[in-house]
Amino acid sequence: MYSKEHIKYLKNIKRRQILIRLSQIVIFLIFIIMWELLVYFKLVNSFLISCPSMIVKTIINLYKVNNLFPHIFVTIYETIISFFLATIIGIGIATILWWNDFLAKVFDPYLTILNSLPKVALGPIIIIWAGANTKSIILMALFISTIITIINMYNGFNNFDENKIKLLKSFKAKKIDIFLKTILPGNLPTIINTLKINVSMSLIGVIMGELLVSKKGIGYLIMYGSQVFNLNLVVTGIILLSIVSYLMYWLVCYLEKKVINKT
Repeated sequence: MYSKEHIKYLKNIKRRQILIRLSQIVIFLIFIIMWELLVYFKLVNSFLISCPSMIVKTIINLYKVNNLFPHIFVTIYETIISFFLATIIGIGIATILWWNDFLAKVFDPYLTILNSLPKVALGPIIIIWAGANTKSIILMALFISTIITIINMYNGFNNFDENKIKLLKSFKAKKIDIFLKTILPGNLPTIINTLKINVSMSLIGVIMGELLVSKKGIGYLIMYGSQVFNLNLVVTGIILLSIVSYLMYWLVCYLEKKVINKT
């Protein structure tokens, strides 16, 4: 049985969470209503910023001609592939760099340069290498998110509590055991945070690739809309992109709660 103070504390937390959600919903609704009213009363030009009602009509039209879900699924597919590959490759390379301090010092300036390099500048090269297809889009996203993963995970491994490592070494623990049983589990929050960053980075890379070469996907809708001066389609693509981004981020947060509860 919980004490009265604890029950009151839990109720306050729940009340605060409900208040936060309601505030978020109210802010969103106010924004949508104000946007629609500004266009309705012709205070702003609908051709330049569209409006919620036009966006809904555009979504319905895309659905009717079977152009809505195919484009969404293509973007999600490319993002998921690049997300998982970047996570696996990034953690693997970070592990190698932690394991071999010599390699870490050798590649440190190169990682810094690659991280600061505008990735979109490499788009034409990637297209020439992989061709104007899905492979080049995934490679673009992979290149963006893998570098971030390597740097984040290596810093997490390298900044682990040195005293714990020394204690394990004093008990003759092998390096592989130290990594698998102490450092890797101890960096679980870092891994989760890296996954959250990877979701956005992978999606950014996919959209960049779709803007350059794709004939399908949300990025293609945005690019095509800008080419034919259809701002409704452009804004609709941005809205769809925001929804996909939020849902994928929510899935990672859901995974985080499950993992934390188990640990």
